[in-house]
Amino acid sequence: MLRKLYDWTLSMVDHPRALWVLAFISFIESSVFPIPPDILMIPMIIARPSRAWLIAGVALVFSVLGGILGYAIGAFAFETIGKPILESLGKDDAMAAFSTRFNDLGFWAVLTAGVTPFPYKVITIMSGWTAMPLGTFIATSILARGLRFFLVAFLLWKFGAPIRDFIERRLGLMFTLFVVLLVGGFAALKYL
Repeated sequence: MLRKLYDWTLSMVDHPRALWVLAFISFIESSVFPIPPDILMIPMIIARPSRAWLIAGVALVFSVLGGILGYAIGAFAFETIGKPILESLGKDDAMAAFSTRFNDLGFWAVLTAGVTPFPYKVITIMSGWTAMPLGTFIATSILARGLRFFLVAFLLWKFGAPIRDFIERRLGLMFTLFVVLLVGGFAALKYL
């Protein structure tokens, strides 16, 4: 089933309403859908580099709006909707332990999930479930998702199709390393 969803998402690249499809995918990926918007964004930007910023902007706006839906699911419907979603992603064992530390991490948890391959929907639901301040959640989501989508757009706009393999295979790792170094740097400053 996941392969069919992936193939369907990819088939929408040439659709006349591809931007609306991207908006929809970006929105639902932030709370329930397993396929990230990058799958659609990358070929759309390669096909029309002049629209790179528009494509990234659509992905950003609708991803954050979908994140707010994920937050609401966590805050108001965790047991009926949120928990089954997290269980389907294999995150149920970590939920209880993570929830006690989650709001201490707040900004960093949302930032990390927003830019790395970690499922953003897990963080959106957990943010609502643990009652993270909504303003912190939204601001960090804008920062993280903006960084991710606009960096992808910039790389594709600047280098075109040759950079696609790097983005698809290694950009998540680069973002992960960036966050680790950033957090490590702040931790080191704390002890100096």
